Amino acid sequence: MNILLLGEKSNLLADKLINIGHNIQITCDKISLDMVQNYDFLISFGYRHIIKKDIIDKFINRIINLHISLLPYNRGADPNFWSYIEQTPKGVTIHYIDEGLDTGDIIVQKEVQDNIETDTLKTSYDRLINEIITLFNDNIEDILKGNVQSIPQSNYAVGGGN
Repeated sequence: MNILLLGEKSNLLADKLINIGHNIQITCDKISLDMVQNYDFLISFGYRHIIKKDIIDKFINRIINLHISLLPYNRGADPNFWSYIEQTPKGVTIHYIDEGLDTGDIIVQKEVQDNIETDTLKTSYDRLINEIITLFNDNIEDILKGNVQSIPQSNYAVGGGN
């Protein structure tokens, strides 16, 4: 499968994908529909651009995002920071990308506990990055094969977001 990895953190995912036999390309640049024509799947991790509707429509259930929050809490940028400010649960989520900002159906997620006595934003951030990579490595083969059940975020009790 030809996979385009999007974002500054996506290089952390490359080894797993290569090891299971996929061809990958990495970019941090803003993508267009023309640029993604030769790819089978898109994976965003730390990508700083909004993906346009035409790309989302082409990649239904084949475009995911890795987000270091327990969605639907703390959508958008700097979710670790906002979880401290808003005192919301911490965690990591892999979800499908839709037209909203971190509003797509949740594929898999994990709550992550802080050590309140010793954690800083940096140690918490590092733990979340490690957890999302582990969650990705444990689930990516099923995700790529479409062997997952996603859950709409509207099924969650909180509205989330900052």
